[in-house]
Amino acid sequence: MKQFPLRRAALIGLIGASALLASCTQEQQNQMKRSVQNWTGTDGILEIYSGGTVVRRFLKIDKLSTATGTSDGGFRQYRFGYGIYDANNNGLVDPGEKRVYFEISDFTQYIFYGNPN
Repeated sequence: MKQFPLRRAALIGLIGASALLASCTQEQQNQMKRSVQNWTGTDGILEIYSGGTVVRRFLKIDKLSTATGTSDGGFRQYRFGYGIYDANNNGLVDPGEKRVYFEISDFTQYIFYGNPN
């Protein structure tokens, strides 16, 4: 008998959460998803291209963020993050390759994706 009120409360909570999520805009849902990803982390890879060739690669990136202004909150034309610089572009974290801060402009040709391994 004591389980019924607990199940009922859980069901009410689930219905409430579903209604709240359904009332959010797509951007708000994306922000919630990103905040969960920021908390859980991702294993992203960033490849920067020049002339169709990979010229820089960063591994184990948690997130790629769009810069915003401090006073006006407007978006800046670059992205930034932290990752391990793959000095020899072999796609592996080798001894001596360190975690670095990086910035890339909106005009840079790049691909950011989750590590498939």
